[in-house]
Amino acid sequence: MSHTFLFHDYETFGADPRRDRPSQFAAIRTDADFNEIGEPVVLFCKVSDDYLPHPAACVLTRITPQKANRRGLPEIEFAEAVHAMMCEPNSCVLGYNSLRFDDEVTRHLFYRNLLDPYGREWQNGNSRWDLIDVVRAFYALRPEGIEWPMRELPDGRKAPSFKLEHLTAANGIPHEGAHDALSDVRATIALAKLLRAANPRLFDYLFSLRSKHKVNEMLDVVARRPVVHVSRRYPAAQGCSALVVPLARHPSNPNGIIVCDLSVDPTPLQTLTAEQIRERVFISNDDLPEGETRIPLKVIHANRCPVVLPIKALDVAAAERLGLDKTAAEQHWQQLVADPTLMGKVSAVFDKAHPDDESPDPDTMLYSGSFFSASDKREMAQVHQRESGWDLVGMAPAFQDLRLPEMLFRVRARSYPDTLETAERQQWEAFRWERFNDAQHSALTLTNFAREIERYNQQDLTPEVRQILEEVVMHVESIMPSQAFE
Repeated sequence: MSHTFLFHDYETFGADPRRDRPSQFAAIRTDADFNEIGEPVVLFCKVSDDYLPHPAACVLTRITPQKANRRGLPEIEFAEAVHAMMCEPNSCVLGYNSLRFDDEVTRHLFYRNLLDPYGREWQNGNSRWDLIDVVRAFYALRPEGIEWPMRELPDGRKAPSFKLEHLTAANGIPHEGAHDALSDVRATIALAKLLRAANPRLFDYLFSLRSKHKVNEMLDVVARRPVVHVSRRYPAAQGCSALVVPLARHPSNPNGIIVCDLSVDPTPLQTLTAEQIRERVFISNDDLPEGETRIPLKVIHANRCPVVLPIKALDVAAAERLGLDKTAAEQHWQQLVADPTLMGKVSAVFDKAHPDDESPDPDTMLYSGSFFSASDKREMAQVHQRESGWDLVGMAPAFQDLRLPEMLFRVRARSYPDTLETAERQQWEAFRWERFNDAQHSALTLTNFAREIERYNQQDLTPEVRQILEEVVMHVESIMPSQAFE
């Protein structure tokens, strides 16, 4: 059966996918030729009363808490509706910058509401994809047929802009409501059509990189063939591209492959110890001691649709335009592959380099907690078989994972607060007050919310922005826990 594309986009009440909440979801399903199937979907999500929307997000999207609450679904019902669409067999779910943002919103939304956060990405012939690195690859390697908007860097150089609204404007693609989810979805579909028409062969190759098996073939740590890697982690002035060589598998992430940027002299990588290298990998440029440079090791995740191509894809003209020195890269590659100690040393650099988030908050333990057992998944399924929120009252699944009883309570309190009994309401009030004042577990505290509003009040605001901010303040005042008045 042929696949369909589900183009989608979220608007959110903040920029942190783990802690912030979605305000709007839009999606359009197309066939393999990008012809629309069925009607577009637009959903709003109610804001639960344990969360403070970020004023800047409301100003950007023009979605106030009142609008979301008036038009939206309780979060669990919103999550279930999105989950059903994304789980339709043979769906490729994609967006623009979706792997790094929208997919993280989806995963945390599903996890928070006791839905499988990962299955829709690979089960039943399904996959995920992201057009933003496809766009970057076209600019770097085959730019013909597309108008590329440019921006000026602080040093006076020019670099491409890969913002969706800039690309659509440069290429005459209708996009009247940037940061409106449905408008962004339609613009993304039009951009996909433009890319495939410009170079079908490159487009289809990049589409094949949804398969981590294909990526692993390209990043063979035994053969150590150099490849072109396109990623936001490289400067836009060089087309977000670099020549890299795979050196080792990540010691704790089976989908991670450690690569080295071949534009940089690899001698320090060979002469320094693993501990010394670690200090020069996991550090910001601002914190580097004077005279030292970062060791150019990076991890490519095979399950995140990375853009990796054979080195022959970078022709002489493209290399010159991007400022990539293929001769120097070949010399550095030969120097690295001749060193038999590198694989072990590089693996040691990344061994426990980033300890898991030790936060005890179940809401943010998607990655730091263990996978839910098959038994727990069966128990979780009961939650989604309810006929109303009242069916959750007294439900006591035989959970094994210690996170789940608290997560179930929060699902009920957030989506069906009217079902809380007196003692549960008191428990929820205490939780909300703690959450509003806890910077570790909240995307925005009351103190920082007040600072943001004050910052806006110092500016010359349009009537529309002022009205949005007034509504946000009114909403926050309306959900204050009883402790705020003691």
